[in-house]
Amino acid sequence: MPAIASHNSIMAVKSENAGEVARSNGGSTPQKRRLRSDAAAVENMSPISTPMKLKPPRRCVNSSPNSGANGIEMEINEKLMSARKSPVKKKLCDSFKSKPNWNPQDVEQMSAVREALHVSTAPSTILCREDEQKKVLGFCKKNLEEEKAGSLYVCGCPGTGKSLSMEKVQHYLVDWAKEAGLQQPEVFSINCTSLTNTSEIFSKILLKLQPRKKLNGSTSPLQHLQNLYSQKLHSSGMKMMLIIADELDYLITRDRAVLHDLFMLTTFPFSRFILIGIANAIDLADRFLPRLQSMNCKPLVVTFQAYSKDQIIRILQERLMELSYIVFQPQALELCARKVAAASGDMRKALSVCRSAIEILEAEMRESVSKMNSASAEQGLFDQQAASAFEFFNSQANNFFLLLVRVDHMAVALSNTFKSPVVDTIKSLPQHQQILLCSAVKFFRGGKKDMTVGELNKSYMNICKTSLIPPVGTLEFFSMCRVLHDQGILKVGQSRDDKLKRVTLKADESDITFALQ
Repeated sequence: MPAIASHNSIMAVKSENAGEVARSNGGSTPQKRRLRSDAAAVENMSPISTPMKLKPPRRCVNSSPNSGANGIEMEINEKLMSARKSPVKKKLCDSFKSKPNWNPQDVEQMSAVREALHVSTAPSTILCREDEQKKVLGFCKKNLEEEKAGSLYVCGCPGTGKSLSMEKVQHYLVDWAKEAGLQQPEVFSINCTSLTNTSEIFSKILLKLQPRKKLNGSTSPLQHLQNLYSQKLHSSGMKMMLIIADELDYLITRDRAVLHDLFMLTTFPFSRFILIGIANAIDLADRFLPRLQSMNCKPLVVTFQAYSKDQIIRILQERLMELSYIVFQPQALELCARKVAAASGDMRKALSVCRSAIEILEAEMRESVSKMNSASAEQGLFDQQAASAFEFFNSQANNFFLLLVRVDHMAVALSNTFKSPVVDTIKSLPQHQQILLCSAVKFFRGGKKDMTVGELNKSYMNICKTSLIPPVGTLEFFSMCRVLHDQGILKVGQSRDDKLKRVTLKADESDITFALQ
């Protein structure tokens, strides 16, 4: 239902507000009945009355902070645990009780809402990731105190707060070292996608470690780092160094040498590296660093789980709580959280959907105002009368539930985000082609970027066996791969042997998951 239907609709709302019953041609239209019911509902929800109680978001963790902390350690623990201690239900209810509805026509308010929901806007506290941050911070503090090198691998699905949490841990560690009287570590953060070639990471580390060092042509940066940490004389007096390598899977080469050499730097007898690698693949350390495991030097693994519905709601409400007005219906936020959690648990996707819903409301209001102006001109109404009606509408903006982002806006935003031609195509596929796609997604979630048709067939056979569905023959399976290739969902490479052809996903993994959930 548009926020502004027509000039007559506005006058109907005005007369209803004055206590009159508006009639047109002997009866009220459904449009006007809906407007009156909405207006009445909003009148009943005055700032003095108690609003409907919201179901409190489930808390992510239940453990209490460590006792005995003092100084900066206590402050860090309080930051990590503040959300856990706060009475969430009372806080949310009080915020809804004291805040007016927003005005989407206010440019400053619209800009503030968009900024609050933007992915690049870092919150002051990373909610629902307190335990993960404490594990990483505890590991770094222990190594820093003992002046001992070590490696840690952070993994999890996209949009689960890995990079943001590591930024916070970095700041916490530097503050703690300063307060504890320890030498502050050198911090080097890098996104591996920015490297022109994988081995460039060693030259960047060396440049951070020794900015004025000039290498001769016979020694590579990696060799220089290895020599540096092989002898106590060279490494004595050097600071501990915290390296945070994001998108670590970009360092995976065919021989896996770069990734292996990077982690091996933490195993040298006089190494002063604390390495934190971040990537999506859960089993990257097992598959690509087998030698470290055989040497009992496998990195500690911290896994970030996908956000649940309650966690997404909590994070969205925390971002919106900083605003002095209400923007979303609670049911709209719940719908967004439920759909995103079911599809991927990606918090970035949830923020994108909310911003899209706001744009839909904004477009709806522009269209409604345009229709009202057109109707006023066609009916020959006086400009003064139209202006007074519009002024009345604006003055009552905070009292109309129509100006909030509603469930219907959120439903359209979710449909635009998750439903694409690819999703419709996947939904219409025969059952065995859908099982083939499930097999591919399951395989690629392990961190691989491609696979052979033979490996895909084996994964497909396993799913058919567990689902008690008779599989198709080998020739028909090859035919299904070609069909999905022609439809742009899979990419099948060239090879004389069909089983050795390389297969990659062309469609987005979240689209496939959403279509087959």
